[in-house]
Amino acid sequence: MFVVFVAGLLFIPPIPQDPAYHLFADTQAHLGVANFVNVTSNAGFAIVGILGLATIFGREGRSIFDQPLDAWPYIIFFFGILLVGAGSAYYHAGPDSARLLWDRLPMTVGFMSLFAAFIADRINGRVGITFLLPALIVVGILSLAYWQWTEAQGRGDLRFYGLVQFYPMVALPMMCWLFPRSRYTSGKFLAWVIGWYGAAKVLEYFDAEVFELLGNTISGHSLKHLLSAVATYMVLRMLVQSKARIAEQ
Repeated sequence: MFVVFVAGLLFIPPIPQDPAYHLFADTQAHLGVANFVNVTSNAGFAIVGILGLATIFGREGRSIFDQPLDAWPYIIFFFGILLVGAGSAYYHAGPDSARLLWDRLPMTVGFMSLFAAFIADRINGRVGITFLLPALIVVGILSLAYWQWTEAQGRGDLRFYGLVQFYPMVALPMMCWLFPRSRYTSGKFLAWVIGWYGAAKVLEYFDAEVFELLGNTISGHSLKHLLSAVATYMVLRMLVQSKARIAEQ
């Protein structure tokens, strides 16, 4: 399936970054902070990242994982989510394509580490963690490096970043179906992750309409940040409840 997706990309023309992407509906400044709500709504990512890392390194984390190696995809995931809060806030303080890299980079690390976590849990733990985890993160970073390079050449191309972002959302449900045995991952919580993230993308698309509908109080893009943070919180809930699922079995 991955080969088919990559081959399909070759028949799609390069996708440049739309300059209008940086024109968000809510540009109101408060307390001397430009685009205040778009900046501060990223706090949800930081909170989830901190909660996730505190859980893994705390007493509860020691009872969740069978061996320390199993925790690494989730450590990287929650560290990436913590950095999403900082990177996205930095971008929204002065939106442009250069700053957008620091928004997308930690998101890519999060996508790839979660993908590797499911592979490790359901297919092969050692291969998923020791080989695919670093390999997928490198691939994600290279997709952004390629985008930045093409931007510098005046012919920006987001095709491979799009593959990195959306392919796991297609592949993971199939993985849960084909490889149902699991220790840490759950198809139910994956559905919640995809559902919350899908809703976030809808709100992002209707940024201005949501802003107008809500009386210019909060925009669709700001709500996208909050719903995306809820999606990442579902991963933490999945981990915490994995201990209960094993006990029931």
